[in-house]
Order: sequence, then structure tokens, then C-alpha cells
Amino acid sequence: MKKRVLFVINSLWGGGAEKVFQTLLCNLDKNKYDITVYSVNQTHIGPPYPMSGIEYRYIFGQLAKTGLERFKMRLMNKLKLTVYYHLSPKWFYRLFMRGRYDVEVAFIEGYATRVVSGSTNKRSKKLAWVHIDLEKNHWTDVAYRSRKEEEAAYNRFDLIPVVSQSVHASMKSLFKKIETFLVVKNPIDERFICSQSLAFKAKFPSAAIKLVSIGRFENQKGYDRLLPIVRCLVDEGYDLSLTLLGDGSQRKSLESYINENGLSERVSLPGFQSNPYPWLAGADLFVCSSRSEGYSTVVTEALILGLPVITTDCAGMGELLGCGRYGMIVDNDDEALYNGLKSLVANHKKIDEYRNLASERGKDFKLSALMSQIETLID
Repeated sequence: MKKRVLFVINSLWGGGAEKVFQTLLCNLDKNKYDITVYSVNQTHIGPPYPMSGIEYRYIFGQLAKTGLERFKMRLMNKLKLTVYYHLSPKWFYRLFMRGRYDVEVAFIEGYATRVVSGSTNKRSKKLAWVHIDLEKNHWTDVAYRSRKEEEAAYNRFDLIPVVSQSVHASMKSLFKKIETFLVVKNPIDERFICSQSLAFKAKFPSAAIKLVSIGRFENQKGYDRLLPIVRCLVDEGYDLSLTLLGDGSQRKSLESYINENGLSERVSLPGFQSNPYPWLAGADLFVCSSRSEGYSTVVTEALILGLPVITTDCAGMGELLGCGRYGMIVDNDDEALYNGLKSLVANHKKIDEYRNLASERGKDFKLSALMSQIETLID
């Protein structure tokens, strides 16, 4: 008999955690598991999500077609939001979640975790994934009425998989009484990444050194500090370009900075890309300017494709890059990132050395071993 498994995630569209979730769904054995996916916010479903054999539901509607449907959706969303913030997670779960499951998984922190914590099914095994260093970026405050409520939510789970040793340390620091944290690395499909990197040849602005970065255009990713660093290096005569793949609330301000500082020939913003791998395969250097991370999916993907990496010191980077052996890790401040990036663009030999080391490290990420650990947790 198949095991009935519920996954709850905030949205199916977006960054690294959502991409990891795609990989997870694609590779779970559908002969063993009867899978239901709830997204907190309704998302248009399309490739690469393998929705065949998976039941998809949502909590807050987003995609109404007609005016009447939108009106009804807004009223229902307003009711659900009122219940969400004014009643307990148990009441929200009773009113808006359907089905009985053997395993219930909140695949991301915040809203999804609060919802699943309200499960009234005492027999189900409950897991809550944490993908980010909440000590440095505690964005989940918006999902709870208090930190006390958040701690109570995590206490209702049997296991709390965290994606790196750094995230483990931050969660232990935040929630000292909880003992159910377990480091579980993100599943990454190395064969899929390599095959997709050959799908087409990516276009870059003309330059001797092509920099690339991928992420949401939000404060966490630090693109507001990366652009001034690129401008300084260009002004100093270094022949480089930067391609930023992604989208977000800072897009207009980033575009304004590019235009006002004469960088339109040097910096490209192609938008969100469902297949970013040709850009990773075609670039010379990946730059992570993040203020916080958990265990960077895109840095892992860069290593698999043999792309040299320079990153600020965020959670998970020491584990990914062997404490700086396989890529350059700099202090998490503007000056350190500027100096580190300058040292690389001024020394092509160093970039070539890191390319060889990245290729070596990329061989360590095998999907089969990572999925085996996750299925062991579910079973």
C-alpha cells in the first residue's frame, strides 16, 4: 500500500528552495508514495513540475480568470487571512486543509511550517524543512504572531531537516530547547543540470570576463551592493560584464542604477529563466553577493558545471567550498567582496585554477545518495 505524503510549500515559483522541491518531486518513487502538494499561494503549474500522479491544491487563490471569480477569490482570501492571523494553526488546518496523510511535510519555513504545525492528525509523521539561516534573516516573523508561537510550531514536528551545518547552528541558537534538528543536504540532479546546460548558447554582454549571478532581486541577495562594485572595476579599466538572472522587488532600482551609471553595455538583466544552466556553463565566474543563505542551490549548480565561484561568507558556503579550497569565500561586507572580485578579474590564472577545483568538487554531488537519505526520512 502506498504511503500518503503531504507536502506544503509557500509557492511553486521562485528561488532555490522551490527548485530543490522540483527535483524532489521529480525523483520520488510514485510507486511507493501517494503525493499531495499544497502551495500556500496558488501557482500556475507547468514544466518541470511532474504533476502527473500528484494531486495539487492551494490555500490562497491567485489565478482567477473573470471579474466575478476575482471578487469571490478576494473575499475568500480575506476570510482565510483573518483566520490565519487571529486563530490558532489548528483551527486554520481544520478549516482549510483536506485529506488524511501518513507523512506531512512543511518543505519551507514560515507560512507552510505554521500551517502544517496545526495538523490534528496525531498518527502522521511530521517534518519541517529549513532552507535559510534564520538567525541572520528572520523573515518568518511575518508568518507568526510571535517568536513564541514559532517555537511552539517547530515543537510539533518529529524531525526538522536543515540544509547545512551553519543552518543547524543558527536554529539551535534560536530555539535552544528543540532537539529534533537533522542536517539533510538538498537533492541536486547533476545529470539534468549538465544536459540542460547544452540546450542553447547563452548571450552575454561583450567582455573579456563574464560574471553571472542568479537569485531574487531582493535585499538578501545583495545585488544593490554588487552593482557599485562592478561600476568601480569597470571605471578602473577591467574588461568585464555582469549578467543577473532573476526578478523581484528591486528590479526597477537596479535598472535605474545601471542606466544612471552608464552600465547598460556591461550589465544585463534577462529576467527569470526556467533554464539558467547555459548561462552558468558559458560564464567565467559566478558571484554570490548574498547577505544570507542557507545552502546555496545555485552555487552547487555552478560547481557541477565547473564554474569558478566567489561568494560572501554565508551559511553553507564553507561546506560547499571546502572552507575556501574549491572557491573564494570573502567576508560578508562590500569592501571584502570588492577586493576579492578584483583579485580574480586581475588574475586570469587564478580563475582557471578555481575552474579546475570547481569541476573536482562538482563530482561530489550525486542525486541518488541524496534522495536515498530523504526517502529514509519519509519511510
